[in-house]
Amino acid sequence: MAHINLLPWRAERRKLREREFYIQLGMAFGAALVVLIAWSFWMDARIDNQTERNTYLQGEIKQLDDRIAKIKDLEKVRAGLLQRKQIIEQLQANRSQMVHLFDELVKTIPSSARLAGMKQSGDSMSLDGVSQSNSSVAEYMRNIEASPWMGHADLRKTENTHDASRMPYVFGLDVRLNDPGDTPDGAPAGSSSTAAPASAPAAAAVPAPLADTAKAVVGKPATGTTTAAAAPAATPAAAPRPASATTAGAKP
Repeated sequence: MAHINLLPWRAERRKLREREFYIQLGMAFGAALVVLIAWSFWMDARIDNQTERNTYLQGEIKQLDDRIAKIKDLEKVRAGLLQRKQIIEQLQANRSQMVHLFDELVKTIPSSARLAGMKQSGDSMSLDGVSQSNSSVAEYMRNIEASPWMGHADLRKTENTHDASRMPYVFGLDVRLNDPGDTPDGAPAGSSSTAAPASAPAAAAVPAPLADTAKAVVGKPATGTTTAAAAPAATPAAAPRPASATTAGAKP
């Protein structure tokens, strides 16, 4: 005998499938939620790690900025010390220059001129003063250019004030200074040439007994040039020898 199932099995199977579908959908949603939460925690951890790295880098950058600022301050101090050192070396090298300059100013200025102001800037010096005439200024410029411690002089101004004073002309000069240290004693090379003529009169002066002895030995009058030429050759040890020659020539 055949068995016939008259129950609504299709509806029950449909309900079972729907229940399984909702269960699977819930499980997928839960898994997605768990994955999303895990990904969020992982990203937060990475952000915190990067924030810590950024904080560390900012601290190191701040320390480097402080070190750079200190280095810049040290460089400024070093530049100041080097500048002081250069100034001290320059003053040490030119410590006698001002003394010689004042001495040369006294020697070179003519009696018909007078200085009213002086200003030195490096290797140049400006002079302001008054004079009796323009020729006095020209003479003063020639004396300055002949000085071993001062060089070329440029006339900056000269004018006649037409006042009743003894020196109505006002002048201004720009003088280039010579650099000392060309010789071991610190004086310029031109100063040695000025000392040579001073010893020339002493060498040219010949005593009268030596001149008479030279006349007797040579047998002709001794000119001024002969006396001047014979003077450097004469020595204190050779002075008595012409006297014996004179006595020997006087025997006949």
